[in-house]
Amino acid sequence: MELNLNIIGWSLIFLALVHIIFPKYFDWGKELSQLSLVNKQMMYVHTFFIGLMVMLMGIFCLWCIDEIIYTTLGHKVSLGLSIFWGIRLIFQIFVYSSSLWRGKRKETMIHIFFILLLSYYTLVFLFIYLD
Repeated sequence: MELNLNIIGWSLIFLALVHIIFPKYFDWGKELSQLSLVNKQMMYVHTFFIGLMVMLMGIFCLWCIDEIIYTTLGHKVSLGLSIFWGIRLIFQIFVYSSSLWRGKRKETMIHIFFILLLSYYTLVFLFIYLD
């Protein structure tokens, strides 16, 4: 499980850092121009805090491996993380419209990648909880 937590930790840190490019990659300057100031700022603020939380999860996985695997509290936190990533997986499959990826090679590959990645996070944390 140590290796899995290292993989998850580094991948979460990478995923958090990717949030930095969202405004430019998704052309938020143009896309959000019709929104009110509060809605526009909520997009930026929520993206920042999601990225921050994902970063902190990654650091937690790297710095607290023994505590996560070998303590009751670590198992309980792992259950929470399994539920969190499991719900995120459900959203990946059922909430995002298939029109965003169907028939588009790059987007389909990204969609499948995230299904696999989120499944991995969900199962690793679930197995730690059940161990």
